[in-house]
Amino acid sequence: MAPNVRRTVLGDYVTLVRGTTYKGSLVGEPGPALLGLGSIEPGGGFRTGAYKTYGGDCPDALMLFPGDIYASLKGATKDGKMIGSVARVPSSVRSGRLTQDTVKLVFRTADPEDATYLYWVLRTPQYREYCSGHAMGSAVVALSRHDFLSYPVPTPTTERRKAVALLDGIEDKIELNRRMSGTLEAMARALFKSWFVDFDPVRAKAEGRWRRGQSLPGLPAHLYDLFPARLVVSELGDIPEGWEVGTLADLSTLNPEVWSKQTRPSQIKYVDLSSTKWSRIESVVVHAAADAPSRAQRVLRPGDTIIGTVRPGNGSYALISEEGLTGSTGFAVLRPSVPHHAQFVYLAATANENVDALAHLADGGAYPAVRPEVVAATPVVIADSEVLGQFARASDPLLAKVASNEIESRTLTALRDALLPRLISGELRMNNAGLFLTRRSSNRTEVRA
Repeated sequence: MAPNVRRTVLGDYVTLVRGTTYKGSLVGEPGPALLGLGSIEPGGGFRTGAYKTYGGDCPDALMLFPGDIYASLKGATKDGKMIGSVARVPSSVRSGRLTQDTVKLVFRTADPEDATYLYWVLRTPQYREYCSGHAMGSAVVALSRHDFLSYPVPTPTTERRKAVALLDGIEDKIELNRRMSGTLEAMARALFKSWFVDFDPVRAKAEGRWRRGQSLPGLPAHLYDLFPARLVVSELGDIPEGWEVGTLADLSTLNPEVWSKQTRPSQIKYVDLSSTKWSRIESVVVHAAADAPSRAQRVLRPGDTIIGTVRPGNGSYALISEEGLTGSTGFAVLRPSVPHHAQFVYLAATANENVDALAHLADGGAYPAVRPEVVAATPVVIADSEVLGQFARASDPLLAKVASNEIESRTLTALRDALLPRLISGELRMNNAGLFLTRRSSNRTEVRA
């Protein structure tokens, strides 16, 4: 399209490439990540997670790389929230492949500003309303290719491009927080595995690979004397001498509090399974007590570990760091018996092998689940109190920073969501101080970037 031609609808900017089916036997083989509906947040945005790779045929037209934009034109659920939802491949995904459920946006010009601008236009509530109004079908709703490409795109004015730059900056910071948190949590899990699963310090001492004054794997030298010098046989295999085989119930209390009519607060800050993924609480929804879901009953305190009991393999778990939250009855809540057990309980309960074990134990057809008591019965090797205390001192700063990052990211997400409707409405302005201002009738509200 010639540069001087005015572009008014999405189809003036892009064409679409639809994904294709793939061979199930080649899933998991080395190759690009399969980016289907599960990689797109309902309403828009990339959904982080562990994606399966594909070792089969991946034509260039089906490939996705960091910065590429793709979309769902059909929904996995009847509520239609997935219809038209778009995602942008992050730098953490080196390459991906479209599936039969997704389409790639191929831009008619190579201007990166066009791609960035359209990405945020397709994240706005106005676009979501358009998708809802044009969706077709009943059992599986869909948006036609024609309707998607006919969406009217507002003129990319200077103010709108400034707003897009701010939105991009917010998303970059959220992604940076996510990556930093992933690294910090991986460090805490590596330390847990070294001390309490592989027993590296004990093995090093038992095998004579340590001399006083030297550090052991995953262990500063001054903590040497805390660890036994030999392993003994137990029902869980070899464990350090003097340590015990137990369960999470030995170190925590299961579902210790629920709201009663007398104690229920007037405002419920609700955490459910769908907003809790792989250690992250992505959103907290505030309800008036009378309007809160019936499942909003479990009282959550800082230090509690929550684990989803419905489809436990989905990774709906987190370590609570905030006051005043209420969890769904779909969570098993583990409250540490003493504060310095919190880090151990969380990392033990959510270790990959224990999450996998819960997934295999789940039953119930359409909604496979485990009883909360099954979560509490997870077997663990329990060290003495001094070792657990030292582990808490080593791991708490890592997990505390993860919690801080997640809280900051939720604040940034709220700011982003407040700015998005104004991108199209024209209520967004920037003054010389770099502040974005909104105006509604005679009221003027200031939103600080």
